[in-house]
Amino acid sequence: MSSPAEKFAQAARRRKFDSSHLGHFVETLPYPLDDFQSEAARTVQDGRSVLVAAPTGAGKSVVGEFACYLAVHTGRKAFYTTPIKALSNQKYADLVEMLGTENVGLLTGDTSHNSEAPVVVMTTEVLRNMLYAGSSTLGGLGFVVMDEVHYLADRFRGAVWEEVMIHLPESVQVIALSATVSNAEEFGDWMQQVRGDTDVVITEHRPVPLYQHMMVGARLYDLLGEDERGDRVVNPDLLSRIASLTTPARGGHRFDAGAPSGRRGRGRRPAPRQPQGETFRPAPRAEVIAALDRAGLLPAITFIFSRAGCEGAVAQLLGYGMQLVTDDESATIRAYVAERVAHIPVEDLAVIGYHDFVEGLARGFAAHHAGMLPTFREIVEELFVTGQIKAVFATETLALGINMPARSVVLERLVKYNGEAHVDVTPAEFTQLTGRAGRRGIDVEGHAIVLYNRGVEPEAVAGLASRRTYPLRSSFRPTFNMAVNLVHTVGRERAREVLESSFAQFQADRSVVGLSRQIAKNNEGLEGYAEAMQCHLGDFAEYAGIRRRISDLEKNAQKRRAAALRAAADRSLADLSPGDVVRVPSGRREGLAIVVRTNRGGKREGPSPSVVTEDAQLRQIRSSDIHAPLEVLTHLAIPKTFTARSSKSRRDLAATLRAKVPHDPPKPLRRTEIEPDKAVTAEIEELRRRLAAHPCHACEYREEHARWAQRWWTLRRETDALVTKVENRTNTVAKQFDRICDLLLEFDYLAADPSAAGGVKLTDDGAMLMRLYSDKDLLTAECLRSGAWKGLDAPSLAAAVSALVHESRRDVVGETPRMPNPDVADALERTHELWSVIDDALVMHRLPEMAAPDAGLAWAAHRWASGQGLETVLRDEDLTAGDFVRRCRQLVDVLDQIAAATDDDGIRRAARKAIKGVQRGVVAADRID
Repeated sequence: MSSPAEKFAQAARRRKFDSSHLGHFVETLPYPLDDFQSEAARTVQDGRSVLVAAPTGAGKSVVGEFACYLAVHTGRKAFYTTPIKALSNQKYADLVEMLGTENVGLLTGDTSHNSEAPVVVMTTEVLRNMLYAGSSTLGGLGFVVMDEVHYLADRFRGAVWEEVMIHLPESVQVIALSATVSNAEEFGDWMQQVRGDTDVVITEHRPVPLYQHMMVGARLYDLLGEDERGDRVVNPDLLSRIASLTTPARGGHRFDAGAPSGRRGRGRRPAPRQPQGETFRPAPRAEVIAALDRAGLLPAITFIFSRAGCEGAVAQLLGYGMQLVTDDESATIRAYVAERVAHIPVEDLAVIGYHDFVEGLARGFAAHHAGMLPTFREIVEELFVTGQIKAVFATETLALGINMPARSVVLERLVKYNGEAHVDVTPAEFTQLTGRAGRRGIDVEGHAIVLYNRGVEPEAVAGLASRRTYPLRSSFRPTFNMAVNLVHTVGRERAREVLESSFAQFQADRSVVGLSRQIAKNNEGLEGYAEAMQCHLGDFAEYAGIRRRISDLEKNAQKRRAAALRAAADRSLADLSPGDVVRVPSGRREGLAIVVRTNRGGKREGPSPSVVTEDAQLRQIRSSDIHAPLEVLTHLAIPKTFTARSSKSRRDLAATLRAKVPHDPPKPLRRTEIEPDKAVTAEIEELRRRLAAHPCHACEYREEHARWAQRWWTLRRETDALVTKVENRTNTVAKQFDRICDLLLEFDYLAADPSAAGGVKLTDDGAMLMRLYSDKDLLTAECLRSGAWKGLDAPSLAAAVSALVHESRRDVVGETPRMPNPDVADALERTHELWSVIDDALVMHRLPEMAAPDAGLAWAAHRWASGQGLETVLRDEDLTAGDFVRRCRQLVDVLDQIAAATDDDGIRRAARKAIKGVQRGVVAADRID
């Protein structure tokens, strides 16, 4: 890294811009700059880097646009980077309008247009790859705008932001634009350390004020009011209204009434009237939108944490006959949509739900979620931004995406499913979701509305609305690809220094300071406790140690018994066969079930046989669903025609189960006896004898001394944990890099070389790994090196590689993934074997484990790459058209990397041909994802 003097000199050389540039730029804007915009723009004009942290919709992007304006007018280049391709496309259009087509280019991995222009818009990954490759396009680069820089907290993609920030030449000014975060100063300090002269500009002011409300039924209430002293309190009228309601314990109206029938779409009959108070039923979505329309609060985004819920909302409004636009506006929308989908094959339109989609749009409302076709999402975004549609039902992914503000934002619930469990919405998430309310230059005020339902307390909503805790936490960690690129460019030792300059290490180092203070304080406390537990009869610390040892042994013995019981339960699951009937004693899977498919588990998980339950649901039973081994009640023959995917097959089998298996009360589970460990039992008995013979055992103040000893042990354990934390956080990133390098040496991607910088050099295989950027970079390299994909034709290669990008969304069991042909089955089996070897090595080197390859897309990928139609491809697949398109684009990206990295001409040709086969029809329809 350069010295502070060198960094100052770099900044001084940048201070050559005429101060009139800012004035000329402001003249092009339709509105004057706010104070924070002016301050940040002056920083850029003065040649310094800047971090701008401001609320959504405050107008921070104008600072990045000024940097692009400066680049065009001073003969330098500017790169405007965004986290997603959709935002890149939108920003490209904005900058073309401002600077002209000839001055703006676009690079998004699969799109390259005017890449040598003074201003180039790109995804952050593209810039990272250019830095590693030493691209000539970097010549003359003066500015890099990093939009949505708070994305560096994203655990999947966040590391790219830090890589770019670290590797950019010091002569380049960085303009980092972030949502409001509570530790912006800390992030600014880190930028100062790695980028040199950097200013931090923070504002919490929203140009359009945001008002908070709750809707009870179809009536809107202000969330906050004032008491007699003028202090802000929860609105008494709202509390009074809620107090007058009695919510039924069961039944009542569901939010998804009117949705398609099915597991999520079943309506409920109205609950019986309660004898006391007033029965409360949440208003149907159509009534909520109608109430907002009457109040002049449209356009609105309603956040629903479920794709099915978003689609159900559109179905409900269609069923209600909702019309939010005029006939002329409707005709204009239909014509626009028809033009936008003209390039999609007609035969695919019915498969992707086009007719329901356009019917909703023509009435002024739509869904927006990741399961939709990217073209459809883009249409929704364009129509909403231009005000042509009035209501959008969206998942939270919209809050992280493109610029799509509304007058109002509605939250149906304050609980969401995070992929593992249902959790409360955090204050940061609440701020991010509601931040879209209020359009600058259009709305005088924005409105955030939470729908009242059982369990939603106004006080809790007020707490979410008033807190602004949104700390930025680094997700940076070295990868195999990053390691070989760094070793190649700067050598191993220099690479360690580079990684230690990451924001992750910066935060870890800062946290160590506070931990060290706490350790010192604890050590003083330990001395006081040791003095307080002294006994006049003997060494009480020794006596307390014997008691502690007995307690630990007994707890560990109990844990071993519980583990043995779990193991016995696992064995009982592994021993089940198709046709076995069992009774699950409790939990979500409670009741009779018949086994339809076995699964004896693997390295990461225990056995999980698939069963059909009494109510015809297809589920998996895991050891977490049972607390003791299962017993087989009886055995039923499963019809040869049974298909787990068929709901009729499941209903027929469930009917047979109910008819042939008696519904007697469940018998008590047979107790599984676990033999105690004789050695442990003997040690405990010996320790008890020593305890009774110890001099302190007879002390009349023994229990008082023991209480001080317990405090000493508790504080000792806490202090030891803090010491371990300090040790783990010191040079954490560099230590992980060292472990990665050790593994790469073991796998021959690096080789020892005393003459090389850091004592290691890249092998030919390491050079291949440099070109592989996917999440499973090392597994991809191993498949290429071992010849796992050798000899596959293009569709089969697409099918095999799809296992590296696919990830099943839901814990719903289907049959074993279908294989298109034996060649693909063999290739996937070999891929899984290679992954298993890598996974073992990751565990041995104490590195994060890699997710197993998922063959769930292989059949569909092979069909699509073979040229079959979308309807044929998605038939019997638990996959939406939007998910399929997104996976196909990820597949194309990995195939492109494979073609560039491999030295096998056959695989290269197959990869290129597979790309052409996959990138067609709806997959090639647009390039926004």
